[in-house]
Amino acid sequence: MVANIFSAFAGGGAGLIQLPAIIFLGLPFSVALATHKIASVFLGLGATGRNLREKTLQTRFVVFILLFGLPGVIIGTHIIVHVQDRHAEIALGCLTISLGLYSFFKPQLGQSSSVIHRDRRGFIIGGFVLFLIGILNGSLTSGTGLFVTLWLVRWFGLDYKQAVAHTLILVGLFWNGSGALSLGMISEIAWSWLPALMLGSLIGGYIGAHLAIVKGNFWIKRIYEIITLSVGVKLIFG
Repeated sequence: MVANIFSAFAGGGAGLIQLPAIIFLGLPFSVALATHKIASVFLGLGATGRNLREKTLQTRFVVFILLFGLPGVIIGTHIIVHVQDRHAEIALGCLTISLGLYSFFKPQLGQSSSVIHRDRRGFIIGGFVLFLIGILNGSLTSGTGLFVTLWLVRWFGLDYKQAVAHTLILVGLFWNGSGALSLGMISEIAWSWLPALMLGSLIGGYIGAHLAIVKGNFWIKRIYEIITLSVGVKLIFG
C-alpha cells in the first residue's frame, strides 16, 4: 500500500518498494515480476476510481498513449524473459536520476499546462518515444511510469497533475495489464500472493491519486523528484 501511495502521487515507481519486498519474502525474480505486474494493474484501478471524478483525461492522449505504448510493452515482456543485462539497468538508473535532476533544476516545469508539439511532427516524435518507453515498461521492473509522466510534461506541455492522471490510468491499468497478460502466458504467477498485493495496490492507488489531486503540481513535482532519484539509485546499486 505504501509503495502504491507514493507511485500514484508521483506517477510511477511502485516496483521500487513492492518488487524487492516480494523477492525478499521468497519469490524467484521471474515469478515476482509477473505477480507484481498483475498487482500493479490494481494501482491503475485505484487511481482511475479517483481521477475519473476530476475529468482530467483528454481523449486524444488516451488513444495516443495506448496506440503507441501497448505494442512496445508486448515486445518488452518477451525481451525480459531472454535477456538479463546488468549494464542496461545501470544505464537506465543513470537516466532515471537525470530525470529527477532535470525536474529539480527546472522550477517551473509542469506547474502550468501549455499546448506544444501538438502537430503531426510532434505526435510522431512523441509517439516513438512512448513506444520505446513501452518496451522498457514490459521488460523492466519499475520506474517507467516516471518516464511517461515527465515526457508528457516536457514534450506536450501537460502540467504534473494532468500527466500523472494519464500515466496512472493508461500505464498503470492498460500498459501493465497487457504486460501482465503477456508475462502470465510465458512465466509462472504466484496466485496465492495476489489478494494481498492487489488490495494494497487498489487502496494505495486511490489514496495516492487523491493526495496528488489535493496537493497539486508543486508537491507532485517534489515527490516525483524524490522517487526518480530513489528508483535510479535502486537500479544502479541493486
